[in-house]
Amino acid sequence: MSPATALKSPANAASGDTASNGIAIDCKGVTKHYGSGSSRVTALRGIDLDVRFGELMMLVGPSGCGKTTLISVIAGILDRDEGQCKVFGVDFNTMSAGQKTSFRGANVGFVFQAFNLLPTLTAEENAAIPLMILGESRGSAIKRSRDMLARVGLGDRGRSLPSQLSGGQQQRVAIARALVHNPRLIVCDEPTSALDHETGHKVMELMREIAVGPDRTLVIVTHDARIFEFADRIAKLDDGMVQSISNGKNVTSNAAK
Repeated sequence: MSPATALKSPANAASGDTASNGIAIDCKGVTKHYGSGSSRVTALRGIDLDVRFGELMMLVGPSGCGKTTLISVIAGILDRDEGQCKVFGVDFNTMSAGQKTSFRGANVGFVFQAFNLLPTLTAEENAAIPLMILGESRGSAIKRSRDMLARVGLGDRGRSLPSQLSGGQQQRVAIARALVHNPRLIVCDEPTSALDHETGHKVMELMREIAVGPDRTLVIVTHDARIFEFADRIAKLDDGMVQSISNGKNVTSNAAK
């Protein structure tokens, strides 16, 4: 499928070859380098990974092993240097910058570890941003963002600025923003790191409910062993490579080490 076709009909963007095999994300031999010459650093060393439709995949491993770089490549935020990575049958490297932005806006929700909330906007305005980018009216977008904030336990904080929220509350606003436009791919970097056990489990239950379905998928980078039980599969990375992939129910907290 061409990028143009995918962009015109995001809901049908999975009609490529990967979709026929039940694969939402297909990475083969993916490499990524930073810098050049003596300062060149290799972050990904030939990643092979597939993520299925309806699956919650977790990426674990020590800090600096390439997890955040990999999800940034999958989400189209970073370009890979070599290899192949298709999302819903579409290769970001074949798209123009404008096509990438449009595709991500329609299909991808990203929870950043640093939250990336706009300090001058309220919680409900921050959560509504993806909808307004997609052209929804402000009134409708704010209403939907309020509903999503309520689902993450912030129904009474919609008009608060980020500076008036705790770290855990800011993280939940970021999660609401990633989920509000009902994207087909959710990519999360440490989504529960600032949350207590009970809130983290409630958020993961919500994310499974909303983000995991027959036409969508969810990829989470985490060190939080408390949420491993929510994974269908867990891929362990080290030194820029996938070392092993395990059934989530069979993985203990040692997997993150």
